[in-house]
Amino acid sequence: MSVSAPAIGPLGSGPGAPVFLRGAGDLGSGVAVALVRAGLPVVAIELPRPTALRLTVAFASASLSGRVTVGGVVGVHVETPEAVLAAIAAGQVAVWTRGEAALREHVRPRAVVDARLRGLTLPNLDRGDAPVVVALGPGYEAGRHCHYVIETNRGPRLGEVLTEGQPEAHTGVPGVIAGESARRILRSPTAGVFTRVRQIGDVVAAGEIVATVDGQPVRAQLAGLVRGLLLDGVEVPVNKKCGDVDPRCDRRLLSTPSDKAAAVGAGVLRALRLGGVAPAL
Repeated sequence: MSVSAPAIGPLGSGPGAPVFLRGAGDLGSGVAVALVRAGLPVVAIELPRPTALRLTVAFASASLSGRVTVGGVVGVHVETPEAVLAAIAAGQVAVWTRGEAALREHVRPRAVVDARLRGLTLPNLDRGDAPVVVALGPGYEAGRHCHYVIETNRGPRLGEVLTEGQPEAHTGVPGVIAGESARRILRSPTAGVFTRVRQIGDVVAAGEIVATVDGQPVRAQLAGLVRGLLLDGVEVPVNKKCGDVDPRCDRRLLSTPSDKAAAVGAGVLRALRLGGVAPAL
């Protein structure tokens, strides 16, 4: 689709302005899909070398490949403000990797959604970042860091919109899949540089080396499909989650956003409707 880019100058935070999505991993991409399907323009702000694990269902991977489709929505890597505006005019997710400050010189957000899940380590979020600010997960407090917080813990409250207070505390326990929980997760045995031995989509046996960190093996604890894995060269601390193995061995999972991502995306859309950013049903 050919789109003539609008004249560049700061867009106001009104109806024509996009939602800035900080982080386009698994959950962030579920948010992007929900918003684009609702007719909202989305700019995903990512790193040139993303740290997301499930890259086959993440718009973050557009920074590597140039273009990706998640949940039927196209994401494209953009490097100029003109390309940002052209992408969102075409109904695509614009994936920007040159820093939010540089983008704000030309494009102003109508809302900011922080999907980086940094609330427990670096909750650097301010309600003044946009007319409506939404955060995902524990560590953030609605009314303090942002206007709304979305519950990300699995359970009956998953996707709930909080207008005040904090979501459930981080449990550190992953969801149960085919009877498996903690054993699904690959963790770094030491601090250092992560290097892949196997790739996303590979089927591995229990005990098999999937990656290394500074030469130390990262072994699968069960047999299954490698569904997520860090990129080579990422610096990790000890015991950092760096991949996951799915015991179901269903290759369709590699191209299908998770039910959790869909629930969180629906929650963000509800929050934006409450804030007057998204059109009401």
